[in-house]
Amino acid sequence: MTAADDQFDAEADTTIIECLDLDKPRSFFLYAGAGSGKTRSLVNAVRRTIDGKHGRQLTLTGKKIGVITYTNAACDEIKQRLEFDPRVEVMTIHAFSWSLIEGFNADIRQWVAKNLEEEIAELEELHKKGRPNTKAGVERLRSMESKRRRMARLDSIVKFIYSPTSDNRTSDSLNHSEVIAMTAAFLTSKPGLRRMLVSRYPVLLIDESQDTNKVLMDAFLHLEEEFHGRFSLGLFGDMMQRIYSDGKERLDKAIPARWAMPRKRMNHRCPSRVIDVINSIRHDVDGEVQVPRSDAKEGVVRVFIAPQAGADPFAIEAAVRQRMAKLTDDPAWQNSETVKTLALEHLMSARRFGFVQFFEPLWAIESLRTSLLQGAGAGLGFFIRDVLPLVKALRANDRFGATAIIKATSPLLDCAVLQAAGSNQVAQLGKAKAACDRLLALITEYPEITAQAVLEFVAETGLFSIPETLVPFVPCDTKIVVPEDNSGHGVQIESAEDTQAEDEDTSPELSAWSKALEAPLNQIERYDLYVRGQSQFGTHQGVKGLEFPRVLVVINDGEARGFLFAYDKFFGTKEKSKADLENEATGRETGADRTRRLFYVTCSRAEKSLAIVYYSPDPILACDAIVQYGWFDQNEVELISS
Repeated sequence: MTAADDQFDAEADTTIIECLDLDKPRSFFLYAGAGSGKTRSLVNAVRRTIDGKHGRQLTLTGKKIGVITYTNAACDEIKQRLEFDPRVEVMTIHAFSWSLIEGFNADIRQWVAKNLEEEIAELEELHKKGRPNTKAGVERLRSMESKRRRMARLDSIVKFIYSPTSDNRTSDSLNHSEVIAMTAAFLTSKPGLRRMLVSRYPVLLIDESQDTNKVLMDAFLHLEEEFHGRFSLGLFGDMMQRIYSDGKERLDKAIPARWAMPRKRMNHRCPSRVIDVINSIRHDVDGEVQVPRSDAKEGVVRVFIAPQAGADPFAIEAAVRQRMAKLTDDPAWQNSETVKTLALEHLMSARRFGFVQFFEPLWAIESLRTSLLQGAGAGLGFFIRDVLPLVKALRANDRFGATAIIKATSPLLDCAVLQAAGSNQVAQLGKAKAACDRLLALITEYPEITAQAVLEFVAETGLFSIPETLVPFVPCDTKIVVPEDNSGHGVQIESAEDTQAEDEDTSPELSAWSKALEAPLNQIERYDLYVRGQSQFGTHQGVKGLEFPRVLVVINDGEARGFLFAYDKFFGTKEKSKADLENEATGRETGADRTRRLFYVTCSRAEKSLAIVYYSPDPILACDAIVQYGWFDQNEVELISS
């Protein structure tokens, strides 16, 4: 039975292999739902291609099969499964993008200059409308000053640099979003770059294609249109699992009819009852239906409905775990550490895991969400890749580890600084040690010390360089070490009692960071654990592609504040708004669309059993509505009291 299950979707795999024929390449879009083995199909197709007649052709011509994945972990996995074959280039989207545009320094300089001009103009317009003598006004001025400083240095930069795995802070480096935007623009406007890409990679495969940046995906689709018949663009994905807001909506509708459309229908992960549920969730979207393996267990699914008002989520969810342990005869449900809790709104996880004060302001800014969920960007990197590792080493009295961190990243022990110190190098080392000692004393005396206070301390001591994003929040009389230069700033900030209107008087991103920095540093530690998947709570992004024996999905529109998702409307316990109905009528994405996708992703992680806790303002109405939906049997829906 197992062998037959493994061959169930053999036709789709055969189609993909045929599309990778270098003599007559064909583009394709693989439709494959959760647990269907998309990555396995990708690896097997590439393996068959390089082991067959085309392997020698790739070797002799120096061409490669390009594979784009979403995470470094996925890159490493695919490389290992392909035994690090040099005829295959596996990269994240950021690394791939940089490999295309690296070295085009004049074009990069021109693009960055234009982009900076637009950002400065936007800040100037905000400054004209806002109050000048406020904290927000000063933050805005300092941001403009930082961007103008970068603009002034552009002509002196001989070579731009970028690393997809670091925070790119120096004046000659580019940030992650710039590289993606630039690559899309250059592919669209430069025929030579398009020819170079096709010549280098006659086959380009993109995993999780539904979440690839929409502007860049449009550039790839235009490239394929120009070179089809000589180039194969292979997209692996599932539109029901589109998570990131910058992914291309309705990518499947943009695929030309001449493309191959293989489908994988077997779910190798979930028990049969969970597969029934996720089939129902997506039924009204695309009608795609998965089948379980012949040896799949039945599994257990339960929906628990609790009152929203006055609810104690910790007590309720503990009670649910106890109930699931009895229903499944699985004592591991009683331990929160062995149950993966997936809150369908990140703010809910932030509250449960204790980092909401830091997370909520940044999460409110749409342009920051993708980087926030990846722990990417110089502002975040300053804390989670510089400050927190040093704090951890100091707390553990790991002087060797602390020294290694300072030596690797601190301007105090930069090679050029030490050389300039000459015979005073010992004194410079003393500065670094004194700064570390003071930082340890600070975090020991004030366990709830704010991120703002730590930022000010680092700026004062020069312990780490301050990224452009955080420069506006350093006291004006502090001489700060920034990647662009070491100049100080002398703008005076008005007293706090005169800054009550700052929320309306600055750019949304500056205002968000200002609020986030008021959070204790220990909240950033918890945030870091969350985005790295080191907590019992999971991100939608972090768990996509992963699986867990026991999954607890938590739904609470009241706690999530209806920010992006609307489960009460989705399940019919609350009327849709006029805007909802207008968006549906015009084909625009709605909160219900996002809600359905996230519900699908989270429910489809379960390998053995699935529990859903729904906090409703009207539990009786919610119970009736969910049963009427038909996704769950009446005996699978239980009311629980607070």
